[in-house]
Amino acid sequence: MPALLHGIRVLDFGRYIAGPYCAALLAEYGADVIRIEKRDGSEDRFPTPVGGGAGALFLQMNRNKRSMTLDPASPEGRKVVERMVKRADVVIANLPQATLNSMGLDYATLCSYKPDVIFVTNTAFGAVGPMHRNVGFDSVAQAMCGSVYMTGEPEQPYRATAPWVDFGTALHCAFGTMAALMERQKTGKGQMVTGALLATALTVNNAALIEQALIKPDRIPTRNRGQTAAPSDIYKARDGWVLVAVTGQPLYARWAKLMGEPHWLTDARFVDDEARGRHGEIISERMGRWCAERSCDEAIKILGEAKIPCAQVLSPQQALDHPQVQALGILQDTDYPGLPMPAPVAAVPIWMTETQPVERRRPPLLGEHTDQILGEFGYSSAEIAALREQSVI
Repeated sequence: MPALLHGIRVLDFGRYIAGPYCAALLAEYGADVIRIEKRDGSEDRFPTPVGGGAGALFLQMNRNKRSMTLDPASPEGRKVVERMVKRADVVIANLPQATLNSMGLDYATLCSYKPDVIFVTNTAFGAVGPMHRNVGFDSVAQAMCGSVYMTGEPEQPYRATAPWVDFGTALHCAFGTMAALMERQKTGKGQMVTGALLATALTVNNAALIEQALIKPDRIPTRNRGQTAAPSDIYKARDGWVLVAVTGQPLYARWAKLMGEPHWLTDARFVDDEARGRHGEIISERMGRWCAERSCDEAIKILGEAKIPCAQVLSPQQALDHPQVQALGILQDTDYPGLPMPAPVAAVPIWMTETQPVERRRPPLLGEHTDQILGEFGYSSAEIAALREQSVI
């Protein structure tokens, strides 16, 4: 049975995460994704090098894709883009508008090549507003949505090291791409799908913004301790750290009994989540004393059996080694030339009973499929050699 997106061709001009991960999700379900890079390699190929001339992020973003090199801003390169777009379904390019214009990848130009093309792009700040021409990364959007302000401590805010804004934007764009493909099936019309890092960050942190707008609590950060329920904090055990997150009366009742504090169930200070959040220091102190007497394994076992949400704070190596992580099978061994061992590249983290991802293929070497791809678009060996001689590919 053909893969879900078999027959869908995607031209991926993306960089880093927001564009390439959107394309990777489509590739996982059978789309023919062609990653188009600069002749000397795109800037996102090399950060966090792990061997073989590629970085860790690139390995994750570009599995199941083919790679070709191209200078799309050159006159001959623009002709190559035109020919490819005419036979593509989706073009992905998370690049500034000025760059898109200079490369002939703006929506108007793409539509002149193929009126029903689906163009997927995103920016840092959106298409309007005083900052719409500015560029930015994940951490910039984190800073502007209120999340960084509330993370850490009053004297020192912290950003999240995991790029959740980039991934969230990629997921939204992948959703938009699938919706656009469905719309085209119904109407025959293509469209432009646009995301923005700041819009994603505001969406994820929306509840905090709603609360501030409506009741003005003017919260300040309290390190790892939650402010709207308790216990919700990270606690020191004998051999590490344990996170505990209790929200709602049933969970709190189980926790209070486990702590030997059943009278706290009738204590007015702890009558509901909001009250417990206000008095979280008292509850966290009690939870902290309990954890300090136990190892992480002991604490997790007891709390888990009591159906209280908890987890050990794991280092990256501990995460790789954890039996629950291994049982999920989400990290799939992926070969790449020059690596000391297969890379544990994450699969799409959803399971469907009918629709399955395609078999994993390793990320491509730089320009590995250039000749093959151009041949599929009608270029002869002599024409490909001429493009190479002209430094177009």
